[in-house]
Amino acid sequence: MSERSARNGTGEAADERSEEKAADAPVVTGLGVIAATGLDTETYWKATLAGRGGIGRIARFDPAQYPSRLAGEIRGYDPADHLPDRLLAQTDHVTRFSLTAAATALADAVVDPAALGEYDMSVVTASSAGGFEFGQKELEKLWSKGGDHVSAYQSFAWFYAVNTGQISIRHGMRGPSGVVVTDQAGGLDAIGQARRHLRAGTALAITGGVDGSLCPWGWIGQLATGQISECDDPARAYLPFDAAANGFVPGEGGAILVVEQREAAQRRAAPRVYGEISGYAATFDPAPGSARPPGLRRAIELALADAGCAPSDVDVVFADAAGVPELDLVEAQALTGVFGARRVPVTAPKTMTGRLAAGAGGLDVATALLSLRDQVIPPTVNVGTLADGCRDLDLVRDAARPAPLRRALVLARGIGGFNAAVLVTAP
Repeated sequence: MSERSARNGTGEAADERSEEKAADAPVVTGLGVIAATGLDTETYWKATLAGRGGIGRIARFDPAQYPSRLAGEIRGYDPADHLPDRLLAQTDHVTRFSLTAAATALADAVVDPAALGEYDMSVVTASSAGGFEFGQKELEKLWSKGGDHVSAYQSFAWFYAVNTGQISIRHGMRGPSGVVVTDQAGGLDAIGQARRHLRAGTALAITGGVDGSLCPWGWIGQLATGQISECDDPARAYLPFDAAANGFVPGEGGAILVVEQREAAQRRAAPRVYGEISGYAATFDPAPGSARPPGLRRAIELALADAGCAPSDVDVVFADAAGVPELDLVEAQALTGVFGARRVPVTAPKTMTGRLAAGAGGLDVATALLSLRDQVIPPTVNVGTLADGCRDLDLVRDAARPAPLRRALVLARGIGGFNAAVLVTAP
């Protein structure tokens, strides 16, 4: 009996259950990435494999008066190159990123929305802040000039559901749609919700998330968490699992995915399938002061059970990588508790982009799918000496690691106790 069958405890029956679950697992047919390290998928992927970081001093506003001054800021993006003028007047820059990433993903999947039934397509994205910069500017007008000077678009441009709405309007997608607000876990939760729609009969879903609120109003909100690094050295500011971990660096961007029913993708002869969404689970941490353990390990176990897989079936883990010592310890304990000491490679390529709030999950899933495609694990940059309690992790550091990859587990946690896990499988 193989190790995988032994750990499942049921021999070949476990493999059969995994195959049955795979039969109705939705497939990812298109990727649209935008991040500090690349304005398109392949540019981002090349930078990621090379270990090139995009974290630097904030340029969108002067951060000198704030205790934290670094971010993974997207630079060089001109929305006029991607969107019509009518949309520029009514959207925040995060919504422009989302629209661009969605269009890129549809083009990558070679999908013409006009050729599909408008009620056969849904949009489910994640958000944490909405159009914060747009809202700040309009409030500044209100306070300094009066209500007559506030844009009518303020009524929706700030809204946390605006990315879902604008994508659905632009592409004529009127199937069941929504937005998930669970902070860093949101991108994975959005994918889980899109999977439900597909299993209920929707043919295609746009999902994932693009986020970021790099403006003074949004920056104050992020600093209030007490988890943002105050280091001014981009190479030392965000060090998950490191003995010198001192918080994380926020960023902006994310990824939008085209996810389809397997049969729908086959009917239209989709030119590529990056992988399957094989398993998903979400849990909540107990209330502070409770004697119950954190919920991350349970999310991992439930996602594996949902996919019909054993821990030994997982070839790489894309970590949440909080960069906060106590949270890093919780994640390290969850991983070693499920997989054993140094039994599975772990990576956190978000050390190059910063943590992207609701954009993080989608980007990590896209990165995991690219890893499965190219059979290589991207590195975790800058991390040196692992902290006590984290030394049993097989953390991929400094350089990309070629490896045979079939399944990747992606983890995310959001402020407020949210945990999420997604398992993706190579086609």
